[in-house]
Amino acid sequence: QVQLVESGGGLVQAGGSLRISCAASGRTFSIYAMGWFRQAPGKEREFIAAINWSSGYTSYVDSVQGRFTISKDNAKNTVELQMNVLKPEDTAVYYCNADSSAGGVWGPGTQVTVSS
Repeated sequence: QVQLVESGGGLVQAGGSLRISCAASGRTFSIYAMGWFRQAPGKEREFIAAINWSSGYTSYVDSVQGRFTISKDNAKNTVELQMNVLKPEDTAVYYCNADSSAGGVWGPGTQVTVSS
């Protein structure tokens, strides 16, 4: 199995930047792709960004395109999400997800709060 732990969340003012990280452990060789989702209070969990573990191909939801950047470090088994020009509507719990041969895995989440 793969285990995921997020870190780096916190409080930031609108227009600011924040970087969150996700560390994978366990059967990391089985990972196909990793991504970030977020869930705001009262809303469904939504896809934010993903990166293919071998090719590095990335994809983003339109609302963060140009502001957020997902990256990976295969040697460290980590994926990061650099978030710039943050908006109050980016406030949510951010979850790391790994897609592996054993199925999808979720981290516990990290809170990101953007004040106006």
